[in-house]
Amino acid sequence: MPLLEQVLEHNPDTVKIVLKNMPLSFHKFAEPAALAALAAGEQGKFWEFHDELFAATSKLTPDVINAIGTKLDLNMEKFKKDLTSADIKQKLAQDLQDAKEAGVTGTPTLFVNGIKLKSRTLPAVQKIIDDELAAQKAN
Repeated sequence: MPLLEQVLEHNPDTVKIVLKNMPLSFHKFAEPAALAALAAGEQGKFWEFHDELFAATSKLTPDVINAIGTKLDLNMEKFKKDLTSADIKQKLAQDLQDAKEAGVTGTPTLFVNGIKLKSRTLPAVQKIIDDELAAQKAN
């Protein structure tokens, strides 16, 4: 089970996952994939699209991206319109700006309450979550 799913399973009432896109320039389909996931999000299917993209990472093409939209039963007319919309491009630009401001230089980078994680193991992540929850209760 992937780390973030484990974190959610152990902390269903206290943890919220927020993903910021940071398409890397050396991957020619990274930006179109990020825009597509955001466009799918306009139809409430960001995470499903995200998961399908990562399952198809080695073979991403515009046709594969469209096939994922079809598989997820997206309104493809709206999806294609959203792919090129100024709003979706602005969301991606904001994600990139947020990453820059946070000092993110690669993916994936994980934070818990603004604390950049050095170790990506469940015990390490859980310790920071527990410490942050304890600090909030103390205040």
